[in-house]
Amino acid sequence: MKLDELSTITGATIRQIRFLISEGFVPSPEGGRTYATYGDPHVQAIRRFQRLKGLGFPNAAIRLLLDAREGVPVPVMDGLTLVIAPDLIGQEANIDEIITRTEARLREAFTGRAPKTRKRAAG
Repeated sequence: MKLDELSTITGATIRQIRFLISEGFVPSPEGGRTYATYGDPHVQAIRRFQRLKGLGFPNAAIRLLLDAREGVPVPVMDGLTLVIAPDLIGQEANIDEIITRTEARLREAFTGRAPKTRKRAAG
């Protein structure tokens, strides 16, 4: 896709996209300047950056988080922080499955018991 299409898909301005590329938050396009093309990795990188900015992280912190590859801390409450792999930020995800699995792990951690498995209804 071309730069204007990338801008439309992500909601980022062309100027913002160029900034993100120049700062290394988004990979360089394929084909060089004249025939630059963008793909899914560019969309994901922009969405990841936008999501982290939306969570209140400054650019310097985003750079550290992405470089460290350790995960993005998301405070849930006092004493509980969820750490999300940087590659997952900004991607489409099955949020219901994530919530179900997270709830099960939290119940296990707080009670010391594994959760009872529920049988899914056919449907």
